Amino acid sequence: MGIQSVKTQIIRPLEPQERDILSVYNMIYEPLVRIDDEYKPSPCLAESWESANDGRTWTFHIRTGVTFSDGTPLTAQDVVDTANAILERASDETASTKGYYGNLRYFVSRITATGTHTVVVRTPANRSYYGVLYAMSFPILPSGQANADEPVGSGPYIIADFNPGEYILLERNINWWRSPPQVETITFLCHETQREVVESYEYGRVNTIFTRSVAAAQYRSGSTSLSIDYRTSQLEVLLMHHYGRLASANVRKAIRYVVDPDYLAQHVYLNMVTRTDTPMIPGTWTYNDSLGGYFVRNLDEARRLLEEDGWGDSDEDGILDKLNENDQKITLSLNLLVYEEPDNDVRIQAANAIRDELAQVGIEVTVVVDTFTSVKTKLEAGNFQLALAAYSMDPCPDPGFMLISGNTYNYCRYRSTAMTDLCNQLRRCEDQGSYQDTLYQIQERFAQDCPFICLYYRDGVALTRYMYTTIRDVREYDLLRGIETFRP
Repeated sequence: MGIQSVKTQIIRPLEPQERDILSVYNMIYEPLVRIDDEYKPSPCLAESWESANDGRTWTFHIRTGVTFSDGTPLTAQDVVDTANAILERASDETASTKGYYGNLRYFVSRITATGTHTVVVRTPANRSYYGVLYAMSFPILPSGQANADEPVGSGPYIIADFNPGEYILLERNINWWRSPPQVETITFLCHETQREVVESYEYGRVNTIFTRSVAAAQYRSGSTSLSIDYRTSQLEVLLMHHYGRLASANVRKAIRYVVDPDYLAQHVYLNMVTRTDTPMIPGTWTYNDSLGGYFVRNLDEARRLLEEDGWGDSDEDGILDKLNENDQKITLSLNLLVYEEPDNDVRIQAANAIRDELAQVGIEVTVVVDTFTSVKTKLEAGNFQLALAAYSMDPCPDPGFMLISGNTYNYCRYRSTAMTDLCNQLRRCEDQGSYQDTLYQIQERFAQDCPFICLYYRDGVALTRYMYTTIRDVREYDLLRGIETFRP
């Protein structure tokens, strides 16, 4: 298999440095809870769990008979020590980052072992909810090895050899608690760039690669390759700062009626996206698919909303204008902020397409290209009008971080008491039924208020000469799930 990996110099499963490496780690290390094909929590090292005390307490029952690859029994204390290592780093004010699993601090206030195979989790008062199950998907390591180089795991494979920047060799774990893996060895060849990964596949040096490069779309219909589309956690959005011209819901909704995500998906991203109209994942139990009427492209309705808001073209120059409260003429002219991606200019192409679409109804847009760091600074400061950007979504289906009034990642400065109440209500739902119902209400409010525009989740593709998995929902960071049962 070919992967992109140059940063990973040591094996530290709690501190992954690269996307593809996470999928490698998931073959070696296992969590308490996995997310299944229905995007629901399912048992892994924990065979069952239950909640009590209005969701403030969750008890996880660890499988008996599970050992790490060195034969050491896996116990509740291993789970507790791994979690505490994650929480310790996340609370370290001197650490440059909180760690890949640092969000665990929002879900766990205390974790203890009450027996050899029983773990009790206490949750914060403001997050005593079903979402804690998604947070328990971090890799479990032996006690004392959380910060060690190349710790042992309990998964289907072990690391047999590792040469940083060159290759990683996995061999099957003969002590795995499930059926012995069918594939005996997996070799990952490391490459510096995505272009090199694709070339390695083209020249037959590897059987399988994983890539998010739009250029790889040409291989998806080839006669010599099979392709497996996978969804990433990257949600592309058009942010709208709720200030000035965009303080009006009519203007924001008009923009939503004009922008055509289907066109962008097909002509810019070559269909390497999963379309979505809300922050939730389409095709899963979390997605409210009854809201289509809010998101149908309709230029006439856009023009009506703008006219209702007082916008017209008084000088017939093609740009809408109106008089402000001081009887001064202002135009509906907006800057669209966008950042560059390494080896990839598709986001800039999308920004230019959006500019051209909005010109059809008299909204003048100037595309401003900047660095990622500069754009992030401007978003945090609220120094923008429109921005084409992306959220990296947490496994837990909870959009509150971007919608609750005053939250750090609510870049648009969207304020809604109703929405904040719904998000807080979500964080008190212990079971899937009430959780889903509240998520549906959040998405309905999102459609009504139009705080920003969701476009799509970015997709990648696994190009392969062997259909190595039968898993239906292949996701980034877990791209090899199912290979352990593949028969060559």
